[in-house]
Amino acid sequence: MSQAKKKTFKIEPFKHKVEMDPKYAEKTWKILEDAIHEIYNHNASGLSFEELYRNAYNMVLHKYGEKLYSGLVNTMTQHMREIARNVEAAQGGLFLEELDSKWCEHNKSLQMIRDILMYMDRTYVNNFNKTPVHELGLNLWRDNIVRSPKIRDRLLDTLLDLVHRERTGEVINRGLMRNITKMLVDLGQTVYQEDFERPFLDASSEFYRLESQQFIETSDCADYLRKAEKRLNEEIDRVTHYLDPKSEAKITSVVEREVIGNRMKLLVEMDNSGLVSMLIDDKYDDLGRMYNLFRRVSTGLQTIREVMTGHLRDTGRQLVLDPERLKDPVEFVQRLLDEKDKYDKIIQLSFSNDKTFQNALNSSFEFFINLNARSPEFISLFVDDKLRKGLKGVSEEDVESVLDKVMMLFRYLQEKDVFEKYYKQHLAKRLLSGRTVSDDAERSLIVKLKTECGYQFTSKLEGMFTDMKTSRDTMQGFNATLAGSESNEGPTLAVQVLTTGSWPTQSGARCIMPREIFEMCNKFKQYYLSTHTGRRLTWQTNMGTADLKATFGNGNKHELNVSTYQMCILCLFNIADHLTYREIEQATDIPAPDLKRSLQSLACVKGKNVLRKEPMSKDISEDDVFLFNDKFSSKFYKVKISTVVAQKESEPEKQETRQKVEEDRKPQIEAAIVRIMKARRLLDHNNIISEVTKQLQARFLPNPAVIKKRIESLIEREFLERDRGDRKLYRYLA
Repeated sequence: MSQAKKKTFKIEPFKHKVEMDPKYAEKTWKILEDAIHEIYNHNASGLSFEELYRNAYNMVLHKYGEKLYSGLVNTMTQHMREIARNVEAAQGGLFLEELDSKWCEHNKSLQMIRDILMYMDRTYVNNFNKTPVHELGLNLWRDNIVRSPKIRDRLLDTLLDLVHRERTGEVINRGLMRNITKMLVDLGQTVYQEDFERPFLDASSEFYRLESQQFIETSDCADYLRKAEKRLNEEIDRVTHYLDPKSEAKITSVVEREVIGNRMKLLVEMDNSGLVSMLIDDKYDDLGRMYNLFRRVSTGLQTIREVMTGHLRDTGRQLVLDPERLKDPVEFVQRLLDEKDKYDKIIQLSFSNDKTFQNALNSSFEFFINLNARSPEFISLFVDDKLRKGLKGVSEEDVESVLDKVMMLFRYLQEKDVFEKYYKQHLAKRLLSGRTVSDDAERSLIVKLKTECGYQFTSKLEGMFTDMKTSRDTMQGFNATLAGSESNEGPTLAVQVLTTGSWPTQSGARCIMPREIFEMCNKFKQYYLSTHTGRRLTWQTNMGTADLKATFGNGNKHELNVSTYQMCILCLFNIADHLTYREIEQATDIPAPDLKRSLQSLACVKGKNVLRKEPMSKDISEDDVFLFNDKFSSKFYKVKISTVVAQKESEPEKQETRQKVEEDRKPQIEAAIVRIMKARRLLDHNNIISEVTKQLQARFLPNPAVIKKRIESLIEREFLERDRGDRKLYRYLA
C-alpha cells in the first residue's frame, strides 16, 4: 500500500490592511479621564467598571500605555492640588479633620482607579519600570499635600501642639491623631520619621528636660520617681493609641535619658530622701521603683549598687569597730545578722533578687566583718550562746534557720581556722558540762561546716562526739566493776576520756585534789589502763565539775554545783574555818589566774557567796583571808556557782590563741608549698605566693611574709633550693 501524502497548514496574515481609528487613543483616554473625575467627585455609582477596564486594557494592548500612564499622573495631580487647596482653607481644629477626611476619600478613589488600570499595572508598569498605580497615588498625595509648603509645617505644629496639650492634662481626639500618624506611616517610614517622629522626639526631649528640672527642684526623691514612672507609662500608652509601634523604644529612650539618666546622681544623693534614706527606712516600694526605672539606663543599676555598697560598708565599719557594741559578742553577731536580713529582704522585694546586688552585699559583708580580728571569736560565742540556751524550746526549722545564718557569716570570714580554734573550745565546754540544747543541732552545724570546708576541718570536732559516747560506755564498765567490789562507798565519779589532739586540752593543768577524790581517780586509772594497753591518762582538772552537799548555819542544806577547782578550795574548809590566799594556793597548787577566778566566784558574787572575804572587795589579792560563810542562804536547794570568767577572751588569752593559730598554720603553709613545687618543679617567688594564697584561702589568708619564712625553712631542710642563675626561682628537690 502506498503511504498517503502529508498536508501542511500555514496561517497567513489578512490580505487587506486593518486600519485603526486615528482618534481611538484620544477618545478612549477621554472616557477614562472622565471616569477618574467622576470617581474623585463621588459619582462612581453610574460607571461601568467592566467597560472601563476593557478600555484601559485595549489602550495598553495597542501600545498606548505611555499616554494612559501620563494622563493618569496629570489627572491625579490636578485633583491633588484641588484637595490641597481645600485642606489649606480649613481653619483651626477643622484642619486635621479635613485632611483625614480627604485622605480617606483619596484611598477609596485610588482603590477604584487601581482596579480599572489593573492590566496596565501588571504589564506596562512592570515592563517600563514605572511606579505602580497605588504607590503613585501615595507619592502624589505626599508631594502635593503632606509636603505642600502651606501644609507641611502647619501639620507638624498641629500634631506637636496636640501632644503637648495632652501631656499637660488636656483631652484630645486620639482617634484623629491615630488616623493622621497612620497616614504618614502609610506614605512611607521616611515620611513618618522625617515629617513627624524626629521633630516629635526633639520636642519631647526639650519638654522633659525642663519638666525634670522643675520636678527635681520641687519634689523629694520618692515623689520624683513616682512622677517619672507616670510619665514613662503615659508615653508607652501614647504609642499604643496613636503612634507607630517602632516609636516606643525611641520615645522611652528620650524619657529615660532626660528624666532618669541625667538626674540619677542627684536623685540617689538627695538629702533625707535619696537612696541611703530609703535603705535606712526600708522603703521597699520606692526602692523597687528606683530599681525598675534605673535599670532602663545603661549605668543605672551600677549607680544604685555603688551607693548601696558605700553606705553598707560605712554602716558595717561602725558596727564592727564601735567599742560600745563590742562589749556583748552575742549582740554584736545578732546585729550583723539583722543587717544581713534587712538587705536580703530589700534585694528580694525591691531588686528582683538581682544577683549583682547579692554579690555586692556579700562582698560588703566580707569587707567589714574581717575589719575586726575578733569576728571569728564572736561568731563562735554567738553559736555557743544559742546552743547552750538560746535555742531551747525552738522548732527544728528555726534551729536550722539560725545555723544557716551562722554559716552565712562563717563564709565571709577570711580566718576560718581562728573560728575553728574558738569553736572547738566552746564545743568542749558544752559537751563536758552537758549544757548543749540539742545533740542534733550540734551535729547539724558540724555537717554544715564539713560541707563548707571539707572533712579535715571537722574531723577533730567529730572525734569529740565519739569520745563522749566512748566515755559513757567506759563509765558503765567502771561502775559495774565498783558495784561488784566490797567497798563502793565514797564520792561518785563520772569521767570523760578525751583524745589528745581532738580536744583543746592544756598540758599545764594541775591541781592537788582531796584525798577521797584522788583515791577514786586512781581506781578509775587502774581500771582504764587494765582495759586499754599503751595509753596514758592525764587529768584535766581545769575542765571538770563537781556536785557538793554542804551544811550551813541553822542546818541549811544545799547542793552546790561547782568547778573541780572550786571543789578543791571548798573541801579545805572541812578542816579549817579560815584560810589565807597563800595557804589555799599552797594546798591546792591551782594556777594563780584560775585560783583568783574561782575564789572571786565563791566569795564575791551576790547570792552565791558561800565564802566570805576579808577585806571585802570585788577583786582578789594575795593578802586576802577567806572564811566559810555560815549565814549563806538561797531559796534554791541546788545552787550553781559559775566561775567568774569574761565571756570574751582577755588580751593575754587572745594573744595566746593567736599564737596557737599561727603555729598551726605553719605546717599547712609548708604542705601547700611542697604540693605546688612537686607539681611545678620550678617556680618563681611571686607565683608561689599567689598559688599558696589561692590554695589556703578557704581556711585563712596567709601573710606573704610568713610564706617567705616557710620557704626559707624548707630550703634549710632541703625540700627546695634556689636556682643558681636566678635567686627568685625555686627548684623542688625530690
